[in-house]
Amino acid sequence: MSWFFLLLGIVSEVLGTTSMKMSEGFTKLIPSILMFIFYGTSLILVTLALKEIEVSIAYSIWSGLGTAIIATIGILFFKEHFSLFKMLAILMIIVGVIMLNISGEAHEKAASPAYPQTERNGNCEQ
Repeated sequence: MSWFFLLLGIVSEVLGTTSMKMSEGFTKLIPSILMFIFYGTSLILVTLALKEIEVSIAYSIWSGLGTAIIATIGILFFKEHFSLFKMLAILMIIVGVIMLNISGEAHEKAASPAYPQTERNGNCEQ
């Protein structure tokens, strides 16, 4: 369920950032209000996700994928400048998020009971 909360938190953050752009510096009321609603919802959802997901993994996925999605929305819908360099940067963000997720899975396997951890004095945990 935590991964679902994280996904919804990302979607909500993306909607909040899109609303921020559409508010035109708080000059449009509805997008300005939606921005606060979506950002608040995002923080609630990510907080719920943190009950079971490590903060380093959850935050990097939340911020990394949110950034990549917003950059793509900016290019596609707000006609922002597109370049090969920008596309490469977005791909690097996505690859970084995948690598962090994989490292989290590797850490979970190493910490599982099938792989006993040693204490500082060299004894295995029971």
